[in-house]
Amino acid sequence: MRRFLTSLASSFLALASLLAVAQAAADGPGCQVIDPQTGQCTIVIEHDPKPPTQHEPISTGGGSRCYWDPAPQGLSGPPAGPVPCTSEYGYYSNAHHCYFQLADPPPPAGSPDWQGHEPGDGAVSQCYQPQTDITVYIWSAAPPPGSGSGITPGEVAQIAVDQMNLSAINIGIAPEPREGSIGRVGMPVWMWADHPDEHTFGPNTASASAGGITVTATAEVEKVTWVMGDGAEVVCHAAGTPYKPSFGMKQSPDCGHVYQRSSSGEPGDRYTVTALTDWVVRWQGAGQSGVIRLDGLERSVQIAVGEAQVLVS
Repeated sequence: MRRFLTSLASSFLALASLLAVAQAAADGPGCQVIDPQTGQCTIVIEHDPKPPTQHEPISTGGGSRCYWDPAPQGLSGPPAGPVPCTSEYGYYSNAHHCYFQLADPPPPAGSPDWQGHEPGDGAVSQCYQPQTDITVYIWSAAPPPGSGSGITPGEVAQIAVDQMNLSAINIGIAPEPREGSIGRVGMPVWMWADHPDEHTFGPNTASASAGGITVTATAEVEKVTWVMGDGAEVVCHAAGTPYKPSFGMKQSPDCGHVYQRSSSGEPGDRYTVTALTDWVVRWQGAGQSGVIRLDGLERSVQIAVGEAQVLVS
């Protein structure tokens, strides 16, 4: 009889456990039992007060410091693009779109090339434009600066990126990061970019000009890597789907995770969930193009995960 009663009690406990799970499913990814001492049935999420971490950008295809651009001269071609900074014709000037070297021999005194100056007062340089096969003579008080020390299109693109104010995503996660929002091991966790905009997810387009170069850059998030704190990483290329109570116990269609063990024993008995945002910026200007990557911008939340248990006295 005693064995029968024990079996019957076990059956009732199992039934109660199933009913608890069914109720949790109806309520969404969460349950209503909190026991911080035993770690039962708990997911508590708190925002990390730290600001998102900023990382240095990685640039590929910075572009040549010397470039040909027909547009400022009212020419239809050849197309804009990089050119060697030095050649047999001298050093290239972006401002004049030609190669400079001192005129040899210099023009005689009284030549219009001196522009009213006497020999010894400044110098006359010949400026050769191989794209049009035209040579002109230019007087200057000092030799025109070479373009090899000028700004590159990639550096101008970085100015455009700085104007965009790009940041890590704002974390959206279910259960919600509020008091009383709880869940348990085995229940789906949903992650998404909360209210994504041009600064947190893109696309974001900006233009910048410097050194006679105008560059247009477009930035967008390439991926978000969610480091879940339990050893798992979830890579999401989309913004993710915000959770709604009507979804119940369904898993996220594009960005989710299921914890298989408690966070008991972790620092503070919580997992730290970190969303690492990787941006990719594509730019064009001066007939050149390139890519700037801004990786690892991050925000974090803390999650305490407990086991759902049935206690037998």
